[in-house]
Amino acid sequence: GKTRLGELFITQDIRRKVRGEHEVVIVFDPKGDADLLKRMYVEAKRAGREGEFYVFHLGWPDISARYNAVGRFGRISEVATRIAGQLSGEGNSAAFREFAWRFVNIIARALVELGQRPDYLLIQRHVINIDALFIEYAQHYFAKNEPKAWEVIVQLEAKLNDKNIPRNMIGREKRVVALEQYLSQVRIYDPVLDGLRSAVRYDRTYFDKIVASLLPLLEKLTTGKIAQLLAPNYSDLSDPRPIFDWMQVIRKRAVVYVGLDALSDAEVAAAVGNSMFSDLVSVAGHIYKFGVDDGLPGAAAGAKIPINVHADEFNELMGDEFIPMVNKGGGAGVQVTAYTQTLSDIEARIGNRAKAGQVVGNFNNLFMLRVRETATAELLTRQLPKVEVYATALMSGATDSSDPHGNTAFTSNTQDRISSNSVPLIEPAHVVALPKGQCFALTEGGNLWKVRMPLPAPDPDEAMPKDLQELAGYMRQHYVEAGDWWENQGIPGLQDKALPDDLLDDFKQMAAAEEAEA
Repeated sequence: GKTRLGELFITQDIRRKVRGEHEVVIVFDPKGDADLLKRMYVEAKRAGREGEFYVFHLGWPDISARYNAVGRFGRISEVATRIAGQLSGEGNSAAFREFAWRFVNIIARALVELGQRPDYLLIQRHVINIDALFIEYAQHYFAKNEPKAWEVIVQLEAKLNDKNIPRNMIGREKRVVALEQYLSQVRIYDPVLDGLRSAVRYDRTYFDKIVASLLPLLEKLTTGKIAQLLAPNYSDLSDPRPIFDWMQVIRKRAVVYVGLDALSDAEVAAAVGNSMFSDLVSVAGHIYKFGVDDGLPGAAAGAKIPINVHADEFNELMGDEFIPMVNKGGGAGVQVTAYTQTLSDIEARIGNRAKAGQVVGNFNNLFMLRVRETATAELLTRQLPKVEVYATALMSGATDSSDPHGNTAFTSNTQDRISSNSVPLIEPAHVVALPKGQCFALTEGGNLWKVRMPLPAPDPDEAMPKDLQELAGYMRQHYVEAGDWWENQGIPGLQDKALPDDLLDDFKQMAAAEEAEA
């Protein structure tokens, strides 16, 4: 029921106006719920906001909007932090992660100096071959500062052969070796050039081993059609798919649906989701310092607007990037609503009980639907006070008289006793037994409500554009509920299409021949 409850919250956020302006709504949906996507579009259209509605979907890249997770930054070092932050930092991996951060930072600084916007494809290209970037940046630098330097470098290059190339430079281009020799003779102090030079001086095989942990991550983000979404070509005017970034979304008061297709590829979904969270934290920091309209004419200093972030199945996406967003994002107007099955999902994802408690402790309101795990139910019940329950007991008795000659044969008495017991307001068993569509809500600093929510009626698909109707139909057909993710992994109807037509014809002929023989 939590996705249906999410529909109600998201509907309210889409329709709400503050001082005559709509609020920003960003929804992360890892598994892809077709009814949620349809509900968002229908409500955006009813509110007159369909022109500000963006769909980003990894499973349907042909109609998805495009997004560059490292294209916008306040400080150049953020590019390296967003990429290297997704590498393991435990045990022996910490040193490799730090080297990967430094190396990506060197590449990003050089790209910015060359006037190029960093993206995953460019960074991957230069991680694999740093020599080309070193030569390109040296040409850029010397053209501005020492135009005659190339004459000396060409002369040095002509004298090089296999015998006089230093051992650590074997395998590098001769021009790179000549550049290194020239820079060692001439005192030039340029931080970007020095960084590239230090990277080039590593032995080639040693260097490849050190960046081995970085390349798999970049491969996840640049394989197939996903590369067009995460590394968009800004100069391609024939591509109708819009490109968005979070600052633009917030300024336009847009509605964004992010479908990460986690059932098809959980690794890529988590990597993209973490990159988006990290970028959103950076934007929140900028808004906290300068306001939403920083740099625009007539901007009000420090102006903030509500930014509603809904994260369904957020344990699938959550990493270290998520913690500062729930911890410190409130100062920038970020209001996070997170949905998950159990408390253990958060602990299992982070791998640290203290950090899981840190995440849970940063949420103000708690809505508890039916759960199966007692520990999750105790997250609500332990926060509630004990109450006094009064019990009445009826006691009666009779006593025979011991005097046979007396007027009294027996005496009787009747008593009503009232006792009080201290019991929990709600037991975990009450939460486990909740029917669908009902929940307990702990809001506004500890006010407990018993809620029965309306379940939204289905809307016709005709209100949606044709491409979104196709996407919703695809999602309904191929996506399963999160609880049955181990079943039905294949996409029905596409098994045969994986074979070329000529092989299919051969297969049908063989089957027909076997039938005839039988």
